[in-house]
Amino acid sequence: MSNCIIKEVNGDLFSAESSFSMAHCVAEDMRLGKGIAIKFRDKFGQIANLKAQNVKTGGVALVKDKSRYIYYLVTKQTSWGKPTYQSLHSSLNAMRDHMLQHNVNKLAIPRIGCGLDGLMWSKVNDLLHEIFAKDSIEIIVYNYVPTK
Repeated sequence: MSNCIIKEVNGDLFSAESSFSMAHCVAEDMRLGKGIAIKFRDKFGQIANLKAQNVKTGGVALVKDKSRYIYYLVTKQTSWGKPTYQSLHSSLNAMRDHMLQHNVNKLAIPRIGCGLDGLMWSKVNDLLHEIFAKDSIEIIVYNYVPTK
């Protein structure tokens, strides 16, 4: 029996309620220069803080934004590299551990790893269900729809 609820909605990830922590994929180099990473960089900043955490592939860096956490899933070494399902799995587990320790039970994410990184959403969705199956957690996946 899964306690985890994963819902997909169309819309802007940054419209998520502030009670939701957020996550996205990045490289060890913390360049945040393409795709949705630019929006995270512009909205939450703290790049020096993220770099100082010196998180390696398969880990998770984070910043605090008022009462929520912003998770940076480190899924590849360089910004021009590509993640693997294994590195994403490892990063998601690291985030889950932090979430459980800090009573984080609401998470808003894009289709992590599936934009510029090229992972298949069906496999990533399966990973999310596998990793969070036993947890009472609500995950909202925002499918980006460009506004006209």
